[in-house]
Amino acid sequence: MNAAGVDKQDCILEIGPGLGAVTQALAERAGRVRAVELDARSVAVLRDLFAKNENVHISQGDILKLDLSELLSEYEGFRLKVVANLPYYITTPVLMYLLEGDVRFESITVMVQREVAERLNARPSTKDYGALTLAVKYHASVTIAANVPPNCFMPRPNVDSAVVCLIPHMYPPVEADKDVMFQIIRAAFGQRRKTLVNALRIGKEPPLYNKESIISALADLGFPENIRGDGKIPLFISGKSPFPIFHRLQKFRRGFFFYVQKFVQPQGGVYTDYADAA
Repeated sequence: MNAAGVDKQDCILEIGPGLGAVTQALAERAGRVRAVELDARSVAVLRDLFAKNENVHISQGDILKLDLSELLSEYEGFRLKVVANLPYYITTPVLMYLLEGDVRFESITVMVQREVAERLNARPSTKDYGALTLAVKYHASVTIAANVPPNCFMPRPNVDSAVVCLIPHMYPPVEADKDVMFQIIRAAFGQRRKTLVNALRIGKEPPLYNKESIISALADLGFPENIRGDGKIPLFISGKSPFPIFHRLQKFRRGFFFYVQKFVQPQGGVYTDYADAA
């Protein structure tokens, strides 16, 4: 609750309220609460439990199939935030649905499996750093607000959990063809043991790029041709300079480059150069 900074100016979209423990706390602090629950029996219990709470509305449905713009249209004037204890098996689809949708949330605060939290907030050149890290950080800044041990739950799960707070960017951090950009990222991290030259060429007929062009672009950056996409090249983005591999291959008008100009640490510090982060 504290991580989300909930107050009376907020309308909270709660996903998966269960039996309403978090909903009750939200009802006391938020201006409005819109809780979405899939299970019909839980919805009946929740509606009875919060019948006298005028600021709480319970909806039944699959969050991934709801039109969030329509669902939240009546809350104009409130700051829109998400608070959720997500089922671990749908964490990634729900996060991407929220981040890529038409509704801009001021914050998204979720309980997730700790392993997933570490992937969301991973640093370059670590085993947790990958396509999911970049997909989320393209849309939002990420902070791990708290680690939650298994003994906080009943029944006790077999994994640790963590509370993660995402603050969506006002504008995309890079001007680029998003589809092509993530095609490159998925290719690089989908074959983590392969060199970037080979990763960008396999699985496609014809390949994404020809070998000579990739080697030439890497050489322009001062990188050897045997570098891996998930290695010393952090595969993050800057909106100020084009990345030669795309500029030379004429796949982007502006492009991006494999270089961290500004990478925010979990503690809030800032790397001004990837050499500082490596």
